[in-house]
Amino acid sequence: QVQLVESGGGLVQAGGSLRLSCAVSGRIFSYYAMGWFRQAPGKERTFIGGISGSGGSIGYADSVKGRFTISRDNAKNTMYLQMNSLKPEDTGVYYCAARVNFGIARNVAEYAYWGQGTQVTVSS
Repeated sequence: QVQLVESGGGLVQAGGSLRLSCAVSGRIFSYYAMGWFRQAPGKERTFIGGISGSGGSIGYADSVKGRFTISRDNAKNTMYLQMNSLKPEDTGVYYCAARVNFGIARNVAEYAYWGQGTQVTVSS
């Protein structure tokens, strides 16, 4: 069984930075494409970015391009989300997700495994 655990959330001022981590256990990590999603209060969970199993392909939502960077370390079974120039609208619960496929997907339904989420709050 695959388990995902996010960490690194917190409270930060606008313009600041945070780095989220997603530790994965259970299977061969490189077999999974991974994604980051965000859910703001009262809103649907939305795609932030994703990375292929090898790490060679990465995609981002337009709202975070140029500010957020996704990476993964397959030797450590961990994915990261470096968030810079944070804005109040980046506030929400951030989830990491895994899918049994090498390619990136942008839809919630395409991911089989989810972490419990970590709260990110950006104050103005």
